[in-house]
Amino acid sequence: MSVIDLRSDTVTQPTPGMRDAMASAVSGDDVYGEDPSVNHLEAELAKRLGFPAALFVPTGTMSNLLALMAHCERGEEYIVGQQAHTYKYEGGGAAVLGSIQPQPLEVQADGSLDLDQVLAAIKPDDFHFARTRLLALENTMQGKVLPLEYLARARAFSREQGLALHLDGARLYNAAVKLGVDAREIARHFDSVSVCLSKGLGAPIGSVLCGSTALIAKARRLRKMVGGGMRQAGSLAAAGLYALDHQVQRLADDHANAQWLGDALRNAGYEVEPVQTNMVYVQVGDRADALKAFAAERGIKLSAAPRLRMVTHLDVSRAQIEQVLAAFVEFSRK
Repeated sequence: MSVIDLRSDTVTQPTPGMRDAMASAVSGDDVYGEDPSVNHLEAELAKRLGFPAALFVPTGTMSNLLALMAHCERGEEYIVGQQAHTYKYEGGGAAVLGSIQPQPLEVQADGSLDLDQVLAAIKPDDFHFARTRLLALENTMQGKVLPLEYLARARAFSREQGLALHLDGARLYNAAVKLGVDAREIARHFDSVSVCLSKGLGAPIGSVLCGSTALIAKARRLRKMVGGGMRQAGSLAAAGLYALDHQVQRLADDHANAQWLGDALRNAGYEVEPVQTNMVYVQVGDRADALKAFAAERGIKLSAAPRLRMVTHLDVSRAQIEQVLAAFVEFSRK
């Protein structure tokens, strides 16, 4: 029985074409700046997103951490969503390693932060308070795409308030494909953008932080400090380049599969949140553990949560999505 893994789009395996690109990659010592494949990846993604410089790192957590530490000094603050990855799911790294205070706010239904609430959270220029330096957004946010009009308002707002603006763009390309725009149209509103290569894009590892020359130079020093300097990383960079060249537009297939599954589950009587990209959220209440076990017996891997998230990706076909639906229907009849 083939396994259908819907826990995350991080579980993807390299495609045959990606493996070929990795096998033929030219490598050097990236800590010395001598890995041509890494240099190519950094230059290419910086160019595509409209930034002067970029930095390849092992993980999205590290990429976001470096951005926060490059924007903020010790004792300063960033404003962020209560459910945002940089605040909730990255081990408290900004506080522990950067001595940066997070100021979390509730995320709105559309995935945005209310800019009036952000304004109210900015600290006065008073030594009793941490200095507010940065606003961090996430796109997509739990599968939701931030509208371009909102991003323009956030950019104008951050400039008016003297704040830098960072994007956790782990699924930036999902957002771009959904909106039907070049990813640069999203990235241009930000001072820094983190892009994950190992989620829907299907690379085995790696994220890229894009920003100004000065910010990336600072982030490169910080990368060494937190143990993120890599040596012969060319094969990993080659996987990222292959993903950018060959596996962006196919994200629309993942979105279509998620939409189909969401609609079908809703028709089957489940409470399903509106689907925008590759995430389906289903309310299963106190039956989450039982559903996880039931699905596992049928070769389907799920996370157990009352608000169950299922993520479609390149290793899940429409036929497999139909198998998932059949399992949910069968479970609902128990």
